[in-house]
Amino acid sequence: MSSSLSGRTVLVTGATSGIGYETARQLSERGTTVLLHGRTPEEAQRATDRLIATTGVDGALLRPLAADFVRLEEVESLAHAVVREHPRLDVLVNNAAIAAPERHTLTADGNEIAFQVNFLAHYLVTTLLEPSLTADPGGRVVNVSSSLHRTGAIQWNDPQRIRRYSRLAAYAQSQLALTVFAADPRVTAVSVNPGVCETGLLPLYGHEGVPAADGAAHVVRLCDPATEIVNGAYYDGDERVAPAAAATEDRTVKRLGKLADLLVGHTA
Repeated sequence: MSSSLSGRTVLVTGATSGIGYETARQLSERGTTVLLHGRTPEEAQRATDRLIATTGVDGALLRPLAADFVRLEEVESLAHAVVREHPRLDVLVNNAAIAAPERHTLTADGNEIAFQVNFLAHYLVTTLLEPSLTADPGGRVVNVSSSLHRTGAIQWNDPQRIRRYSRLAAYAQSQLALTVFAADPRVTAVSVNPGVCETGLLPLYGHEGVPAADGAAHVVRLCDPATEIVNGAYYDGDERVAPAAAATEDRTVKRLGKLADLLVGHTA
């Protein structure tokens, strides 16, 4: 079927399972070239093979890529490879996410693991992909967030939550940061809460979820150039609603950018 998504190029992070996988499937079925990110080359390849086998989409539309978001140097290599191969990228879907572990865990980069995987890695990849995303007018970023961002607070003096750790608070902080980041003026970005879906994150919400394909449909709609978006907008499913107050404060957006630059080892 002809679609306004046909011929476009979209990078989906965390595309090997859950909402990411379903997003990759729905996009490729509409003729989109999907850069399918997985934690390891094997996981990315397996997901790609599974998509080709189950949907019959042309393998030429799929490109497996790997980076473990627990290592920022891998995130950087991924971004550089994408810029080299795709000087024009239409959409970046920041979807990869982990539930914060029970015990406080720091990555080799020294960041609380959920803050790094769910936010800092996406901050870094988005910043490095800016040239590709802004090569043509209309490039956009879709951050897959969560209603739990409303319960979050960014601990500016202890973003790694070394003094007081709770997995729910750590997860909520990572989702709030991702939602605040959508208002950064460097690239046009929106956040979407896809709803509580049957994915690896379901235990955080503690009740039944809808199929991941339903959540992915909300993401795909925002990837479509036919859907007009405003920078920093937040969606609950298909409905635009106000995000947490912090996500609309210029001061918070700037402060988060400074903190993230520091933590990913980049100076703006």
